[in-house]
Amino acid sequence: MCKYNYLILCLLLFAIKTLHAQELQNPFGFPALLSGNFGELRSDHFHAGLDFKTQGVEGKPVHAVEDGYVVRIVVSPWGYGKALYLNHPGGITTVYGHLQQFADRLAVYVKEQQYAQESFSIDLTFPPEQFPVRKGQPVALAGNSGSSAGPHLHFEVRNTETGILYDPLEYYKDQIKDSRPPKIEGFMVYPIEGLGVVNGKKQKKEIKLPVTGNSRQTPGDTIEAWGEIGLAVKAYDYMNGTSNIYGVRRLAMAIDSQAVFSSNIDRFSPGESRYINSFIDYEAWKERRTFYMKTFMEPGNQLSFIQSIGRGIIRINEERTYRITFRLRDIYGNLAQYTLPVKGKKQLIPAPDTEGEYFHWKSGNRFGAKGIRLFLPAGCLYDDIYFRYAADENPAGAAATHTLHKPGIALHKEAQLALRLQDTPAGKQKYGIVRTHNKRTAWIGGTYRNGWIEAGIREFGDYTIMQDTRPPLITAVNPSSWISSRRITLRISDNLSGIQTFRGEIDGQFVLFEFDGKKNLVTYRFDTTRLTRGNHKLIFTVADACGNRAEYNHAFIW
Repeated sequence: MCKYNYLILCLLLFAIKTLHAQELQNPFGFPALLSGNFGELRSDHFHAGLDFKTQGVEGKPVHAVEDGYVVRIVVSPWGYGKALYLNHPGGITTVYGHLQQFADRLAVYVKEQQYAQESFSIDLTFPPEQFPVRKGQPVALAGNSGSSAGPHLHFEVRNTETGILYDPLEYYKDQIKDSRPPKIEGFMVYPIEGLGVVNGKKQKKEIKLPVTGNSRQTPGDTIEAWGEIGLAVKAYDYMNGTSNIYGVRRLAMAIDSQAVFSSNIDRFSPGESRYINSFIDYEAWKERRTFYMKTFMEPGNQLSFIQSIGRGIIRINEERTYRITFRLRDIYGNLAQYTLPVKGKKQLIPAPDTEGEYFHWKSGNRFGAKGIRLFLPAGCLYDDIYFRYAADENPAGAAATHTLHKPGIALHKEAQLALRLQDTPAGKQKYGIVRTHNKRTAWIGGTYRNGWIEAGIREFGDYTIMQDTRPPLITAVNPSSWISSRRITLRISDNLSGIQTFRGEIDGQFVLFEFDGKKNLVTYRFDTTRLTRGNHKLIFTVADACGNRAEYNHAFIW
C-alpha cells in the first residue's frame, strides 16, 4: 500500500510539473529557435540554460514568461552582462542574460544606483513589492552584453530555494519542433593505466567514424583490448530549422546488452558545473577544442545526473568480440545508436608509470622544491596521479619556470601555488605569477609575502613570475563624431595584468561609462539630466591589476 501511495504521489507531482511546464510564455513575439541548449558542453562548465535566437539583431523586446517580480539585476562587462532575475509562483526563478537594456522603469533605477555607487558593475536585489511584473510584460531588450559571442537571449529556469538549474526546454517542447536525432562522430578508447591495454599500447586511441553521404560508417581501425578500458564518445545534437549544433541530453552505454552507464542532463546544481572537466576528455578540449564525453567515471567525479555500474569501466577478460552499444537521445526522444565492436585479445599490460610523487585525489597533497610550494586541497583532483615536476632556471628572470605535471589535467578546486622571487626588488606589487602555454602568457597575479608570490591556480602547466610596469593604453574612437552622436567612446587595453578599474569624470563629477569587455570599449552617452550645455573637460583614468595607471584628458563644447 505504501509503495502504491508513493507511486500515485510521483504521478501527481509529474502531472503538476508537466502542467506547469506548459504555462511559460515564449519570451519573444516570434517563433522560438535556439542557438544553444541546456547542458551543452562549454569551457569549464555546462551551459545553464537555453540561448534563444533574436533574428540576428539586438533590441528585440523580451517579455516576462510568467507572473512574478524582479528579484535581482546584475550589470557586468563579463558573464551574463546585463542580467535580470524574476521570481515566480511555484518556486521557480527565470534568468534573462546578455540584455541590451532593461525596461524603462528598471533602467532608470539601475542608472540611479550606478551613479550612487559610482560604478558601472552593479548587483542589486529587490523585495517582491518593488517591481512586480505580469506574464507577457516587456522587461528588457535582447542584446549582446557580457561574454556573448553574438546577439541572443540566455534564458534559465532555477529552483528559487535551492538554485538547482532545470532544462527550460521542458517548458517549450510544444513551441520548438525537433525531429532530428543526434549524430555520433567518433570514439576515444582509454586503457586504464596498469590495468588495461589497447592495440598493444597504453596510450588512448581515437576512433573516427568516416562519413559517406549523410551516414557514418564502421571505422576502419580494429580495436583489440585486454584488461580494463574506458570509452568516450564525440557527438552533437541537431534541431529543425537551424544549422546549429547542440549538446546531447541523454547518453547510455551497454556492454553486450548490459547497461553500465547513463547520463541525463535534465538538471544540475551550479556547484556541479566544473565537474564537466572530468565528464569530458579535458586534454582533447584544451589542445584541440573538441569534446569527447566519457562513459566511465573518475573517482572524483560527483555529477548527480550520471549513473554507472563499476564506474562504467569495461573489463575485457575473454578472447571474443565485445559489443559496446551507445544510445544517444534528445529531449524529444530522437535516437542515435551505434555498436562499437571491441575484440578481446590477450596482450601484455604495461606496468603503470610511477615516476613522480603520488597524489591521492581524495586527500590534500603538498609538494615543495627550490623556489616553489604547492598545495592541492582534498577533492582538487579527479583521480590519483604521480605528480611530475621540472624547473627551468632563468637567472635573468624574476623566477625559474616551474613545470607542474602536464597541462592536460584539470583541477576541480583552486590549488595554492607559491613561487619565490629570485631577488627582493622594489615595487613588489608589480610582480605576479603567470602561466605560459603555446607561446601565450596568462596573468594569474597573486600576493607578495616575504619574497614569495602566492596565488590560486586551476590547472597544471608552466608557471613563472613576471613584472608588469606598463600602464594601460587609452585610445579615442572616432572623436570627431562625439558631439553629433552625443556619445564618447574609448578603447582601453592592457599588455599583461589586465584592466582592474576605470573611472570617467566630466568637470570633476563621476559620469557613467559602460564597459564592453569583449571589445575593450567604454562608452558614455550624454545624459541631459546631468550634463549641461557649454565647455567641459573629460578625465578618464584606468588602472591595471598591478596599479599601473593611465589618464586621458579631453576638452569639448556641447
